[in-house]
Amino acid sequence: MAEDGPRTSGTRRRRSRLLVVVLALVLAYGAADAADAVPGVLTTDPVPPDARPFPELALPGGPVVAPTVEGPDESAEVPTRAGLEELVSAFESDPRRTGSFGLVVADAITGEVILDHDGETPRSPASSLKVLTGAAALAALGADRTLTTSAVLADEDTVTLRGGGDTLLAPGEGDPSLTNGHAGLADLAEATAQALRQRDVTRVDLDLDDTLFTDPLYHPDWGPIDRTFVSAIQPIALDSGRSGGAYSDDPGVDAAVAFADALEERGVEVTGIDRGAAPQEADVLATVESAPISAVVRHMLRESDNSLAEVLGHLVAVERGEDADFTGSTAAVRAVLRDLGADVSAVTMADASGLSPATTVPPAVLVDVLRLSDDPANRNLHGLVPGLAVGGLDGTLSDRFTGDAAGYVRAKTGTLVRSVSLTGLVLTADGRPLHFSLIASDLSPGTGSLAHLAMEDLVTDMAACGCA
Repeated sequence: MAEDGPRTSGTRRRRSRLLVVVLALVLAYGAADAADAVPGVLTTDPVPPDARPFPELALPGGPVVAPTVEGPDESAEVPTRAGLEELVSAFESDPRRTGSFGLVVADAITGEVILDHDGETPRSPASSLKVLTGAAALAALGADRTLTTSAVLADEDTVTLRGGGDTLLAPGEGDPSLTNGHAGLADLAEATAQALRQRDVTRVDLDLDDTLFTDPLYHPDWGPIDRTFVSAIQPIALDSGRSGGAYSDDPGVDAAVAFADALEERGVEVTGIDRGAAPQEADVLATVESAPISAVVRHMLRESDNSLAEVLGHLVAVERGEDADFTGSTAAVRAVLRDLGADVSAVTMADASGLSPATTVPPAVLVDVLRLSDDPANRNLHGLVPGLAVGGLDGTLSDRFTGDAAGYVRAKTGTLVRSVSLTGLVLTADGRPLHFSLIASDLSPGTGSLAHLAMEDLVTDMAACGCA
């Protein structure tokens, strides 16, 4: 029992030394914490003062209020012919305008023509022609229709990329919130690779099937300058045929290369790319869908996309059983408009985009198609006018009508060397919506920009006037 005493005493001394060490460490860490040298909750810094309230700023001119644009008012007074003629007289004598012009203005509620200044004479509409192409595409294809791009198994080791008219494909993943890039080739490649793995296929040839459209790729009226504003017309493309900041002369191959790269990234070896049509009964491996035609037409109108306009014209030809070339496209567009009730007897269409100066349209026909698009019976066309660019806001009008008329004008612009145009809808100060089409043609070379300014002033005056 005597031996227990020294062991207990030694244990107590060791415990005391341990407590001293622990206490020293705690005090040292606490000091470091208070000095903010290590993470913790203690600090020797003074207590920060309460936050000062955010100063109230007095904005010059009072509080910021978002501008509002009044909607159409069926009880609003209709401009008189005499009131509009005053504006036309000013435009007629404007030194910035050369050549001649045609103008038609109609009440968008009743459809009654209020003013017709040489509106039956066919003139080169430039890109205002896209109003006709857009209307025909909506009517023939349907506003809700989508365009399918597919990958099919042509034989046991050949995959065919089949173009179905979507020329707004993304090379990577698609974005459902977008029109340009709605469907993505990376998504198509992912689904295709999965389907091939299920068949134990890891190495394929790739064919491009772009036979939905037929040659020529370019309209013969389009010269070298025109081709800087349009791609070769094929039924499959990335970003409407743009490649490296320019328009491609083979957008289908560009899409095929992007698809092949996406397959390689997913473990499928692509041994080569060629052109070839797969049998219609070939097994479908995967598909992706474009945005609805209503959104595609809106994108075409707002951005004045020449390539997309021609593609839509070719698709109308396919739908109507015509040859999917420029001749079939223009014949099909005219036929659809005629079926809608438009008098196209004086319309000459060389192409569907308005690039060709051989295309001529009376302003009265453009206004008539706008009127038809508002007809309750033409449900598919109801997105035509809302698809036009808004003055001072978006598309080709983002930097035009930025003054008092901002938000009061929706229009399709048009510009060629000797012709400029505006076609759309303007809301008057009284709240009356008016359809209009203004085409100035036979311009002196180099005066197009000045003519555009004169046109904007005329339409701005129409928006500002009561004219009753």
